[in-house]
Amino acid sequence: MDRKKLEQLIFDSCSVEPDYPWMDTPESAVFRHPGNRKWFALVTTVSRSKLGLPGKQPVDIVNLKCDPLLIGSLRMEPGFYPAYHMNKDNWITAALDGSAPDDTIRMLLEMSYAATAPKLRKKPRPSAACPLP
Repeated sequence: MDRKKLEQLIFDSCSVEPDYPWMDTPESAVFRHPGNRKWFALVTTVSRSKLGLPGKQPVDIVNLKCDPLLIGSLRMEPGFYPAYHMNKDNWITAALDGSAPDDTIRMLLEMSYAATAPKLRKKPRPSAACPLP
């Protein structure tokens, strides 16, 4: 999957437009929930060396929030790396150069969106105990 396809997928499935918060990296796009403004995806460009790969050529990547139990096994698959510039326990980086499977990126996008969604507040229930005067 490339950057344009991912951004279109996010728009089509989540109805979210990219936000470009940094003037020094105008190609970096953040995707946020409309309700709580939490990030669920960060798309940017880094040099291959920042991912531990040979060379300095630029590569588009996406950072996605991920279940910590999956991160270790995902890092062993092609196209997945420790989260670039984010918490490596809760985020993972996928290269958008075709090396990471599209289906896995879609699954991780859904997981990231769900993990960062606004929490539903439960209405307080009336206490079962007798209220004190």
